[in-house]
Amino acid sequence: MTAAIESQEHKDLRAAVAALGTRHGRGFDRQALWSEAAKLGYLGVNLPEEHGGGGGGMAELSIVLEELGAAGCPLLMMVVSPAICGTVIARFGTDEQKRTWLPGLADGTRTMAFGITEPDAGSNSHRITTTARRDGDDWILTGRKVFISGVDIADATLIVGRTEAVPDERAGRSGSLKPCLFIVPRDTPGFHRSQIDMELHAAEKQFELTLDEVRLPAASLVGDEDAGLLQLFAGLNPERIMTAAFAIGMGRYALATAVDYATTRQVWKQPIGGHQAIAHPLAQAHIELELARLMMQRAAALYDAGDDVGAGEAANMAKYAAGEACVKAVDQAVHTLGGNGLTREYGLAQLITAARVARIAPVSREMILNYVSHQSLGLPKSY
Repeated sequence: MTAAIESQEHKDLRAAVAALGTRHGRGFDRQALWSEAAKLGYLGVNLPEEHGGGGGGMAELSIVLEELGAAGCPLLMMVVSPAICGTVIARFGTDEQKRTWLPGLADGTRTMAFGITEPDAGSNSHRITTTARRDGDDWILTGRKVFISGVDIADATLIVGRTEAVPDERAGRSGSLKPCLFIVPRDTPGFHRSQIDMELHAAEKQFELTLDEVRLPAASLVGDEDAGLLQLFAGLNPERIMTAAFAIGMGRYALATAVDYATTRQVWKQPIGGHQAIAHPLAQAHIELELARLMMQRAAALYDAGDDVGAGEAANMAKYAAGEACVKAVDQAVHTLGGNGLTREYGLAQLITAARVARIAPVSREMILNYVSHQSLGLPKSY
């Protein structure tokens, strides 16, 4: 595996997307950028060619999101629509589901949100209480979801429910979780959304969802109801890889802004970037972002090669490293600009909040440390 050495094809893709991002820039119109990226084939670069995609994988899709982020115009729904939902449907969907959804997800004319997080479950996916029960040939979904991105602009939401009651916590068993994935169209009766008032500045809004006896046809179930965690993690590993790409792109944008400022800003005899107190922290931020990118590339290569177990470890590490590197890069960029770092002119202040998303979502850094400690190092499980 030579993920650390980019192919010429990947370099060309990176340059082309960077040019697209530069044309749109920080004040971008989300729908205009989404449409142009789709027209150029970037949104569906990971989806199968027979369904209108580019036939690539997470390696290519992560490049697209990283470069758009580095240009100041990241598309958050890329994490959700083509990466999570598109991947799950491509791997486990029925032929009809693939024909119905993948071409639209690939060309940007259709968008899908992803609903897993619940108010009382948080990082503990084994406490998911959204239930799916059979009623003849139909399914009935009941439950709540929270912090679900872009539901208002999505044609449907891929909802994670469960077919069994919540297990007894005293049993200490996780194997009883049987998550099932359902495609819930936006206007389905009983499917309600309310926007969450966020301090986060983003084009995509966050919502709480209520599923009140939502009736779905049997064809809404994606994959096998008994497949369990396999199907779920087929979407969660790409989510972590793409979150890393999102964070690395954001960190690169902040760093580039700071470097440009430090190169031109002069208050003594030379630009402030000539002082080690300014230069060294920026150099450290660059190193940490590059290291995070290497792990992201490793995770993408493992996932695209079909190694779900290896990709799980690498994707978690990539997401952790990218989140930490992004927060540090943004913090140092703001500090480099001083008071200017808090002005709207430079656009860094809003990244202070946005950068923390990569530490919190879709899984906290503490849960990643739990994963690495007992999965990678073999230490006793702490929860």
